[in-house]
Order: sequence, then C-alpha cells, then structure tokens
Amino acid sequence: MHEIITLQLGQRSNYVATHFWNLQESYFTYSENEESPVNHDIHFRPGVGADGTETFTPRTIIYDLKGGFGSLKKYNELYQMEEESGMPRGLWDGNEIIQQQPQIQQSEYQKSLDLGLTPPPLTSETVRYWSDFNRVFYHPRSIVQLNDYELNSRLMPFEDWEVGEELFKDLDKEHDLLDRDVRPFAEECDQLRALQIFSGADDAWGGFSARYIDRLRDEYGKTSIWVWALEDGAKVQRQKQILRSMNVAKSIAAISPQVSLYTPIMDPPHPLPTYLNIDLQSEWYRSALITSAIESATLPSRLRQYHDIEAALAGEDGTHKIFELKASVVPEDKERPAGSSRADTGATAATAEGDGNDEDTKFDINFSYIDPAGKYHTFNEIQIARGFQFDKGDEPWLENSTLARRKRLFNSQSTLQRFDTSLRLPILDSFPRNLFTDSRPEVGIKVHAALTATSAMADRIKALQAIAARAVGVDEREALVNDLGEIRETYEQGWMSDLDSGEDD
Repeated sequence: MHEIITLQLGQRSNYVATHFWNLQESYFTYSENEESPVNHDIHFRPGVGADGTETFTPRTIIYDLKGGFGSLKKYNELYQMEEESGMPRGLWDGNEIIQQQPQIQQSEYQKSLDLGLTPPPLTSETVRYWSDFNRVFYHPRSIVQLNDYELNSRLMPFEDWEVGEELFKDLDKEHDLLDRDVRPFAEECDQLRALQIFSGADDAWGGFSARYIDRLRDEYGKTSIWVWALEDGAKVQRQKQILRSMNVAKSIAAISPQVSLYTPIMDPPHPLPTYLNIDLQSEWYRSALITSAIESATLPSRLRQYHDIEAALAGEDGTHKIFELKASVVPEDKERPAGSSRADTGATAATAEGDGNDEDTKFDINFSYIDPAGKYHTFNEIQIARGFQFDKGDEPWLENSTLARRKRLFNSQSTLQRFDTSLRLPILDSFPRNLFTDSRPEVGIKVHAALTATSAMADRIKALQAIAARAVGVDEREALVNDLGEIRETYEQGWMSDLDSGEDD
C-alpha cells in the first residue's frame, strides 16, 4: 500500500503539520459514487474506536514539550480512557493529595467542532496553540509529551542542539522510542514507503531529530526519509543568531547525508510577494504559508495517478539530497503556470545551465536562504502544478524516459520532472482566509511549487563552515568543518561557472 509515517517534533513543526492534516482530512469523500484523487491509506490508518466503530486516524507521532499541546487531550471521543482505579490497597493507606496544573480551556473553534456547529472565524488572537485549529482525531499513541522541558521556558530553554541530542539519548535509553512509538505504526503498514519528519533545525529539536534519524536509519535502512527542517527567520541578537547558525550547521552535517530529502525552510521566507496578507507575528499565519508549499510539493506522493516520486527526488545519481522549496500562487485568469508547456520547460531547463537564473522567475516565494538573483547550476528539479486543466497530451507528464534522461545527462543539463493535477489547494476555515489576496475559498487556489537542488547550496554551506571555524569548540570543530566540506563538494562537483573556468590555468 506504500504507507508514509510522519513524525512531528516540536511546536513549530506541529503548527505546520496541523495545517497539513487538516488539508488531508478535507480530501475525504463520503459518497459511494465519488472517489477522491488522494489515496488516504498512505497517510491514514484504519482502527476501531472505544465503542467499536471504525476510525481513520493519521499515521503520525506528535512530540511536544510540556504545555505545548494546548487543550488537546491524549484520549479523545474515539478512544475513551478508562478511569484509573487508584493505587493497589496495601501499598499506601494514607491520604492522597493530587496536584493538577490549571487546565487549558478549549478555543471556541474547537467547542463548535465538538458540538457539530459552524465554527467562528479564527484570528491570530484566538489561535494560542496548534491544537486550537486542529480538525482531526489522533490515536492516543500519536500523542507523546516530553515532560523534561516546558514550552517557552526561560529557566531551561530548549535551544541548544546538544540539549536535544541528550534528551533523545536519555529517553531512548529509558523507553526505546522506536519500539514504543514507531514500531506499532510500522507494523500496521503493508509496505512502508517513507518516513516524513517535521522538525526544527536551528534549536534543540535539531539534535533530537538527528539522533532519532540515526536510529531510524539503522532500523529502516532502505526506507526513504523526508525531512522538513524549519528555521526561524526572525532577526535576533548576534549571539543568538550565531547559536542558531551553529545548530543549523550541525543539523545539516548530521542529518542530510542519511536522508532522501532534506529541505531547509525559512520561517518566514523573504522577500514576500505583495499578494500575501500575512501576520508575521502569528505562527498560525506563517505555518499556513509553509504548509501550502509543502503540501503542494508532496502531493504526487498521495495522488492515485502517480507513483514513485522517490525516483524523481533521487535524480540521476542520488547524491543531491538538500532541496530548496519554492512556490507561487497563480492568478485565476492564468490557464497554466509560466514554463508549463513541454517546449517552455525544455527551454528554461537549458537556460539554467547558463549564467542566468530564469528558472526562478516562475516562483515568487522562496523558502530557502538562497539569493534568487544569484547564479547557480540546477542539478535536479521537481515541479508540481496544481489546479490547472492541461491538454490531454500534456497530463500527466513525467520526463523519465531513458532517452530523455540520457540526452539531458549528455548535454550536462539538469534533471527536470513535472507533475500536473487539476486538484486545487483548498482554503479551509482552519486556514487564514485572507492570506492570499483575491483567493476564493469555495474553489481553492492554483499553486505552482518546486523542489530544487542547485549549486547555490555550496555557498550556504561554505558560510556555515566559516562560522563553525570561529564559534565551535576545539573538540568538535574539525569534525564539523570536515563533514560540511564533504557535503559542500557534492554541490560543486562536476560543474564550474564561466567566471571560474580560467582561474586555475
């Protein structure tokens, strides 16, 4: 069945993933004569509720710090928890004193959903936690609270990479997290296709996810692992920015060589197009924008008409695993995104080999830290165009024929594959309704998204090496700089710009 299991690590990741699950839930159809274009078995698991009814819940494991779940309970209406009978008699005959923290009240949105009423519009002020706009039920096994640290604690901030690393080691030593949390979901799969991970990369969650992925790779050696590495793009004091950069450097060095897809995502991206109405102080708004791109970029992995997106990610040699995420919202009057015809796409792919960057003109939201005006070589690109009615001869189109691939390889051109679908991005009531100017919630929006591996990543890693050489302790400096250097070479190897071609003569 080619299932995908998701891991959500931390508050920022859970905001993004909650939007993701709300979108997946919106694709369900309830008529016998109507089939959804999305195969729900990939991301959802069947089960049986407490009252014997059939359930369908996400294949996900949600980790967050103490206080990070808001009003979400481990046991929901589908899985009622049996009351504890108390401690066995004879062990303690004295009085019991139970201390409880103040319970976080449900948002009005959640109360309305529970009562089956039309929920009130959400705002930045009414969304306090990611659970405030959640629309799906989770299995109790999906909820994992880490009580060692508290959300937004100033006394023990969850910021240093090594703190997350040590937390994972301690928890794994005590509980064996793979055995307790991942294996029950994996054993339900007919054929586990991929592990999808949402995680911070510039804080302690980077260290936590790095050690988690070590264990996952040992256990599931041939399974694809996709990592969406979130980074805080807000301006902070210099010392804190250096700490974040060091965390990012360690995350890239430890994680990217072990996974099939590592995508750094700036939160928020910069610059932003004028058609976006976004409250930059609201995690709800920013995560909605990020999810609109991630959900669109990964849509082919869920569509019934497509298969084997992993081959497209691997490209020709499978060595370029760090991708940039880009997207554009296409105006309603446009019948197709720029460069969407076979002739256009071939032309732009050839242009990317030169000293221009025309390929980027189609995308005005760049979630990476790559300068869109810079010169680069594209190694591999996957484009997804959703919401368009293509000619019958053009849909679906995958440039994966042996002849086409060999021709591009012979001409030193980038590997380019495109997936097309008429399924639009829905605008749900859990989504900021005014995020996209002139969007029509009743029909959704057209999105053109891409995952791209380019030589620009070498410059980014070079900058991280320079910071590591100055800021990292002597004990780990050499190893980190060398690891980054090996990754950097992958994005320089086999290509040299015209400006560099004569330097060594």
